[in-house]
Amino acid sequence: MSINLFRFMSEDLAIDLGTANTLIYAKGKGIVLNEPSVVAVKRGANGNGPVVLAVGKEASRMLGKVPKNIEAVKPMREGVIADFEMTQAMLRHFILRVHRRRKFVRPRMIISVPWDVTPVEKKAVKETADSAGASRVYLIEEPVATAIGAGLPVAEPIGSMIVNVGGGTTEVAVISLAKVVYCKSVRVAGDRMDDAIVQHMRRHRNLLIGPGTAEKVKKTIGSAFPNGEREMFEVKGRDLVTGRPSVIEIDSEEVRTALQEPVGVIIDTIREAFEQCPPELSADILDHGIVLSGGGSCLKYLDRLIVHEIGISVHIASEPLFTVAIGAGHALDDLDLLEKVSVRI
Repeated sequence: MSINLFRFMSEDLAIDLGTANTLIYAKGKGIVLNEPSVVAVKRGANGNGPVVLAVGKEASRMLGKVPKNIEAVKPMREGVIADFEMTQAMLRHFILRVHRRRKFVRPRMIISVPWDVTPVEKKAVKETADSAGASRVYLIEEPVATAIGAGLPVAEPIGSMIVNVGGGTTEVAVISLAKVVYCKSVRVAGDRMDDAIVQHMRRHRNLLIGPGTAEKVKKTIGSAFPNGEREMFEVKGRDLVTGRPSVIEIDSEEVRTALQEPVGVIIDTIREAFEQCPPELSADILDHGIVLSGGGSCLKYLDRLIVHEIGISVHIASEPLFTVAIGAGHALDDLDLLEKVSVRI
């Protein structure tokens, strides 16, 4: 009885520790947290350490708007931990929030990591989770977690292709028998798309904008493939000639032009995956299509562009933003599956 009570109180968690957002999945509850991976800190004076002021959405609102003694930090970069101390503080804060400040709760945790994560990075993730209160830590590769979350036959001898477009990286993977047969990760995803819009506005419109504004443009009128409609958006920024605030109207065609370079890299990466994939698995993918997931996959008509360029059907995961966290959670619930897919630390 005491063991069952402990298991109930432990509230095991699956965590997608992403470049843009951190998501937490709790057994029996689904996604219980979806927050930006941002920490706002006040740098200490006289040699004192940094003081955490805000985490998640509250900290994200401070990006680009803080005085010199306060810094809004993104501790994850390209899918891996860039700032150990800030990631530790962020994860501890999120876990306490999920557990309603019950500090004595020590859950098992499964955390998704990029396919090409190094041993040093694995150790950093484990130590971060340990310090945040985990009783035991498992790691799962993001492509495998995505495949599980999308409901693909991961454990069977069937080839499945996953294209996971996140914030910092895009992973194109082929999976069979619960293992990654082929994977290539490129540092081109949602953040690079935002940067492409920033650079386009600077070079072609003499307007300086921030990444937050660029993301709004992308989400509002951005697209990867023409659909015959012309949408307009007012962009606010600073005129690089006069130095004054300015408002410029742009259309969806101009934004699509700005996004051609990063989107083209994603298409080329998918092509390369087919060139490297064993022919038997290629035949399976031809029959079942490509599964698209991740926040970057929400770019309008990206699926249409892939169909047009690659010639294979594309299915967007039912919950593309949550697929990795859901898949990791399902693995944590199934001990046999967990044994097959967990990564050695």
